[in-house]
Amino acid sequence: MLSTFSTFAAAVSPANPPSPAPYLVAGAPTFDLTIVKFRERYNSHNPQLPIGEFRSIDSHDETINLTRAASKINDTLYASTALEKGSGKIKTLQLTYLPVEGSGEKAARAVAIAYMAALVREFEPTLGLEQSRARVIDLLAKGRGSRFFQYLGGAIRYVVADNSDKSLTFAVEPIKLAMSEP
Repeated sequence: MLSTFSTFAAAVSPANPPSPAPYLVAGAPTFDLTIVKFRERYNSHNPQLPIGEFRSIDSHDETINLTRAASKINDTLYASTALEKGSGKIKTLQLTYLPVEGSGEKAARAVAIAYMAALVREFEPTLGLEQSRARVIDLLAKGRGSRFFQYLGGAIRYVVADNSDKSLTFAVEPIKLAMSEP
């Protein structure tokens, strides 16, 4: 299951059509990491929060030069990715939480936040457990109700796509850094 990241914008109208997700734009950067290497590293750092093997998702759109893949973590949480065709390098890593109602809601959300914080630590290893959790909670709060919220931190873009009671997606993506002129 993939998130709603394929097309979105802060405000969509006939005069302002949806723009493509940043990772879909031609020349979008990749992490210097394949999904196999990421999973290996992530699972060794987070044995209590494992991500299973990613399975390719068939795309009928031949114009997109990506391979999409997803991994079911549990009934309310999925990991997904978009990989550069050929190299297999990661363009985006996404965790999508499907909210549940009732007695299991608080526990399911806590698990989703724990996975999101673990994902943050993979790309910002200097952050501790509580710091990464606080970063995720802050980003989710800032992105609440927004179809696209982004926070740029160094060479990383964090993206939150909140589809209210249907899904909540948290993504980590690389960004290109511009070199300053001497």
